[in-house]
Amino acid sequence: DRARGGVLGMAAIHAVTSYPLRTSPVLRGKWLLESLLGERVPPPPPGVPALKVDDTTVTAVTLRAQLKLHRQDPTCAACHDRMDPLGFGLEAFDVLGRLRTADGGQPVDASGVLPSGEKFNGPAELKDILLERRDQVMRQLVRKLTGYAFGRELNKFDECVLRDALATLHTHGYRPGPLIETIALSFPFRHRFYAKTEATP
Repeated sequence: DRARGGVLGMAAIHAVTSYPLRTSPVLRGKWLLESLLGERVPPPPPGVPALKVDDTTVTAVTLRAQLKLHRQDPTCAACHDRMDPLGFGLEAFDVLGRLRTADGGQPVDASGVLPSGEKFNGPAELKDILLERRDQVMRQLVRKLTGYAFGRELNKFDECVLRDALATLHTHGYRPGPLIETIALSFPFRHRFYAKTEATP
């Protein structure tokens, strides 16, 4: 089942991007943009009311309708036009990451249209679109892994490491071993500096 495989099919991802009583296309879309594609999503403007998070009567159908009304405000649409379609593609998963075809007696609509005009229906087709952005996804993976290895925020001087790591990924068929080796042998990793802290009594 192509809907299940890969990081988009992991139950942990669906659980952490849902509310306790309902899914959230907004949270899921935001996670996809920021964590997988490396795009920045600004915080919502002040004074914009949030959708209810504890309403058990909200179904995937009514949630989609509510978000459509939410996007009629131009200040909201700027970000929601990017986030919501991605999140809708994961509506085939419930709050615990279980595949579903209905929600509250209504069929689940997991289709979406991206700002680029690309259309998809369900997680499998969404994955196909994301695979076409492999370089963007890989760059974000390299950024996260490098930042974790360095133990700090990355800066403009780390761009050379990211370039080398991405080139290594391409050369070695996206295998993780050579990527980790490139980061570990980089100058910033081998010359990390941590200020000494005085021991507390």
